[in-house]
Amino acid sequence: QVQLVESGGGLVQAGGSLRLSCAASGRAFSRYTIYTMAWFRQAPGKDREFVTSIKRGSGTTTYADSVKGRFFISRDDAKNTVYLQMNSLKPEDTAVYYCAADRAYDGRDSFPYDYWGQGTQVTVSS
Repeated sequence: QVQLVESGGGLVQAGGSLRLSCAASGRAFSRYTIYTMAWFRQAPGKDREFVTSIKRGSGTTTYADSVKGRFFISRDDAKNTVYLQMNSLKPEDTAVYYCAADRAYDGRDSFPYDYWGQGTQVTVSS
């Protein structure tokens, strides 16, 4: 099993920054079987959407067009933690942000990811 715990959400004004963290734990994760970690978000009344991902090992990153150049994903393998640095935030970035992980899938669809955190709310005021 893998447990993911997000933190760092909050209320910020447009143009501001936030950094989200996702701490991973569990026997499966400690054996380095997890391949990709990703961030998704879900705004009220909307489907969950891909934000960014990072492949463990190669470190290859992928971003949604809507956040490219503003959001940056990174990881600290020693701490089993993935970060999402969010800059130049816009009101349309308001959503619950979820961390996800999977050992085999590394795409943008949410369904294949096996492990999910509980989510952290990000609210951007105009």
